[in-house]
Amino acid sequence: MTAPSFWLDSLGPVKKRAPLGGDLTVDVAIAGGGYTGLWTAYYLAVADPALKIAVIEAEYAGFGASGRNGGWASGLFPVPESKLARRFGAARATAMHAALADAVDEVGRRAAAEGIDCDYAKGGTITLARSAVQLRRITGEEGFVDADTARSICGASDVLGGVYHPDCAAIHPAKLVRGLADAVERLGVQVFEDTRVLRLSRGSVVTDHGTVRAPTVVRALEGYTARLDGHRRALAPVYSLMIATEPLPASAWERIGLARRETFSDERHMIIYGQRTADDRLAFGGRGAPYHFGSRIEPGFDRVPAVFDSLRHTLTEMFGIDPPIAYRWGGPLGIPRDWMPSVGLADGFGWAGGYVGDGVAAANLAGRTLADLIRGEQTERTTLPWVGHRSRRWEPEPIRWLGINAALRATTLRDAWEKRAG
Repeated sequence: MTAPSFWLDSLGPVKKRAPLGGDLTVDVAIAGGGYTGLWTAYYLAVADPALKIAVIEAEYAGFGASGRNGGWASGLFPVPESKLARRFGAARATAMHAALADAVDEVGRRAAAEGIDCDYAKGGTITLARSAVQLRRITGEEGFVDADTARSICGASDVLGGVYHPDCAAIHPAKLVRGLADAVERLGVQVFEDTRVLRLSRGSVVTDHGTVRAPTVVRALEGYTARLDGHRRALAPVYSLMIATEPLPASAWERIGLARRETFSDERHMIIYGQRTADDRLAFGGRGAPYHFGSRIEPGFDRVPAVFDSLRHTLTEMFGIDPPIAYRWGGPLGIPRDWMPSVGLADGFGWAGGYVGDGVAAANLAGRTLADLIRGEQTERTTLPWVGHRSRRWEPEPIRWLGINAALRATTLRDAWEKRAG
């Protein structure tokens, strides 16, 4: 079986854990073996070792976005703090962003405590302005730096300025998620792989290998949520694609920079993101792949040659290099209708997700928050704005397909117009 990302491939062949062996009764049943499900299990098991916890995963831990993402453990949130402040008040908006910033550090702390070498390097993140209109957008923002400072961090072409935030760490995401799966097993959590969840309801998780009954059930499926009956319009699975170069020589890194393994992007509207890996590759990704009718998820959708070509062209244009590309991959991420991630628990049914691609640190915070909610603890985390939030459902097809793909196309056209207009 071909690994679905550079990150997973670098770990060698995956030996799957045993599937569910039949009906089972536990205290907490978690659908999804990615960051959200595993962090929830981890913090529950640490807080109460007597709890019987089961994690059910269709493929293997980290098969989805947790093993394919860009490797940013960031304090970024898809809803701007100003918008959160208007809706929830300035204090709660500030608390949300402070909690995410702390989650970046918590990922590093817990990885170290559990002996998970996930190449954690907290160098921060830089968003570059590479045109006059981009510079106007960011001038005056918190973290704004001038052209010389921005270029000293990331030596891309045409840099006019940037926004630097310290709350971001570059990681090897597959090392983190696979190590986390091992850690929860050591704590007594049962992890069942190769077990597909068919239906979720209060009190039960129905799978293709039996039914797991539990007073608390957690949905932690992120981009794969749309595969479940009754949840197909909760999150839209939108694809993000990546490439990774062969390791680059020291001479290239002298020009590119990223000496502290800062992550980077720029101010274009179609999102791009990159990092310098621990073995000196450029891992670089972006949006632009189409949304598929009916929220379909298929292995073939992971590879869109036109998007891979665009990513390679962008790397060449940004850094004046034409490196050999060693890996190409992609996968779906979960997007709620209002772009607002959420965490909640109601009548024994918990959920978390909709991270819009910024889920590495957010999933850690979500796991801690779910653990608080499940145990009935009132904490600062349980009062954050995303707790209990419910996004309205996506429109039915074909409106959903038309709307999402029209938005993707409009984003591309807006970037092209800005480039022409200067």
